[in-house]
Amino acid sequence: MRKIILSVILITILVLTLCSNYFLAESPAPTEAVKFDTGDTAWMIVATALVLIMTPGLGFFYGGMVGKKNVISTMLQSFMAMIIVTVLWVVIAFGLSFGPTIGGIIGNPIPNLFFQGVNTNTSWGLAPTIPFMLFALFQAKFAIITPALITGAFAERIRFWAYLLFMVLFILLVYTPLAHMTWHPDGILFKMGVLDFAGGTVVHMSAGWAALAGAIFLGKRKAEKGNPARITYVMLGTGLLWFGWFGFNAGSALGANGLAVQALGTTTIAAAAAGMAWVFLDKILGHKLSAMGACIGVVVGLVAITPAAGFVSIPHALFIGIFASIVSNLVVRSFHKCKIDDALDVFACHGVGGIIGMLLTGVFASKSINAAVGDNQGLIFGETTLFLNQLFAMVVVSIFAFSMSYFLFYIVNKITPLRVSEEKEELGLDISQHGEFL
Repeated sequence: MRKIILSVILITILVLTLCSNYFLAESPAPTEAVKFDTGDTAWMIVATALVLIMTPGLGFFYGGMVGKKNVISTMLQSFMAMIIVTVLWVVIAFGLSFGPTIGGIIGNPIPNLFFQGVNTNTSWGLAPTIPFMLFALFQAKFAIITPALITGAFAERIRFWAYLLFMVLFILLVYTPLAHMTWHPDGILFKMGVLDFAGGTVVHMSAGWAALAGAIFLGKRKAEKGNPARITYVMLGTGLLWFGWFGFNAGSALGANGLAVQALGTTTIAAAAAGMAWVFLDKILGHKLSAMGACIGVVVGLVAITPAAGFVSIPHALFIGIFASIVSNLVVRSFHKCKIDDALDVFACHGVGGIIGMLLTGVFASKSINAAVGDNQGLIFGETTLFLNQLFAMVVVSIFAFSMSYFLFYIVNKITPLRVSEEKEELGLDISQHGEFL
């Protein structure tokens, strides 16, 4: 049956793309020459590439943490996100995210099927200085990394084809409505004034809650937990993530400007502060200063600053990094004492980090940093509206992302079993799922 379904998918895409000129309207030529800013365009091309490199970086980050017999499968889950989500984004997901609004919740995908109307002659309303296609491709990289982040929660025990099916459903039914509600000018959260500069809500909270749902649904690993396969992979992955995150956050300024520089500055200082806080807290609690701890701390800082990067000052970025690192460290320790097997602490790092970043955006956002904040500044400036909006959005997004993700795991499990057998888990996913090994 699977072979038939895959064959149908490939043939359908081949036929639709071959005959696209018959059912997709050609983009009208602009009535006058469109002049884009070459500096903004050049920067956004670079930023798009930087965000893409985060996903293989995540593959190394996760791959180094699992046991040696699961490294290839874990890394491949990230690489397959680059492959599958890119195609899905072009075919329909971009339209669902940024197409004409349907009730402020989801986009109408019809006008942008197969990137119809997504060209180099026009621009997105909120990014007028760069081509529309560049904006769409930049956003594709955010969609790619989100399901890849989730994989750390159910590492070492999920069937690969079941993961691919979940990934497609997650993008269509969780990611795209969150992207539309938060980043589309007609989205309900956007119109409320909710601030998410680069994806704390859309990417990290959604991934974190989906990870928790997956860890609960799949249950604990049966095989005995081994030592991390390659801590050097974790360090390499952290370096690639930190490097790529400059495109993630500074690129979300959508231009080569002062706001991009501000976001770059807050990003790197929050990452450094969080890494420092993590290893300091480990020592305070009587543990050794570890490479793994330093790397996890850096990533938590990167996560927490993401929604706030273009809205807060450098000192407040320091606070966000340190505070998020301490809280996530404590949550990781508490999770290790309970029955939830979030294998690589995705919820404690990405979910909790995203929540903290979103709420602290409501505390520290300043119109002196970004005029888009307006008069509804952060709580520290004596205003309450923004913080309450952020709090409301945090609750709504958390409930939606967790409940919908759990439902998707349930549906996928009905279609094809999510978990590998105990024998295959013991053998390792590299061999049992892919016939490969280190």
